[in-house]
Amino acid sequence: MEKITIKKLIEFRRKSDKSRLTLMTNLRKEKAPGIEKPKDTGGDYWISCISALGKIFLTNDKDFIREKIDYLQTKIDAASDLRTKQRFQKNIDLLVCFEDFDFSSIRPTEKLTYHKKQDDKAILLINDLPLYVNPYHVFSFSNKGINEVGAVWFIAQKNGFTTGELGMFCDVLHRYLVTHFSEDYIINPAYCIAVDIFKCQSINYTHIQSSDIVSFLDSTIEEFRNFP
Repeated sequence: MEKITIKKLIEFRRKSDKSRLTLMTNLRKEKAPGIEKPKDTGGDYWISCISALGKIFLTNDKDFIREKIDYLQTKIDAASDLRTKQRFQKNIDLLVCFEDFDFSSIRPTEKLTYHKKQDDKAILLINDLPLYVNPYHVFSFSNKGINEVGAVWFIAQKNGFTTGELGMFCDVLHRYLVTHFSEDYIINPAYCIAVDIFKCQSINYTHIQSSDIVSFLDSTIEEFRNFP
């Protein structure tokens, strides 16, 4: 295995030992792909919602939700395939939930500088396990004269995640920032954020620091590595 996503770790965690064996067998058979946009972002199915949320974060313009919903409705009206209509409608349903979402809770008020993600930095080795980390935005800003960095990761999966599972994304995201940005920036844990778009829920790394949320990352990695 050249890389593994957090979603795969969560899938492993949820399974029985018998099902875990099947999963591991299949993973070991897979040919290691090149670094590319992963299914861990939610894939193409949820891309309409994810891209809209990413743009709102970038522009700080929440009105774009309604614009995107109207656009997707025109796509539904024009589509002839039922599955295509259903996909657009499900993206609309998620976007509607975000109309009441407080984006100020996940976005600093300071002027943000966005950092281009580099594919060669997407693999983070933790306890000899190569994890694929793919935040939507990495950004830096000046906070009272201190250069700080944060990131937001929009994650899509049907039925969403528990808070502990979402904490795994947040945990690995913080380690990603520490690995690649700590020489030049202070990591701001309040803006190291994972967003479950299916549940319209976000957590940040301060929740893990304060033990309000327990991340299952290390324990799951240990179980994964030691599984027969």
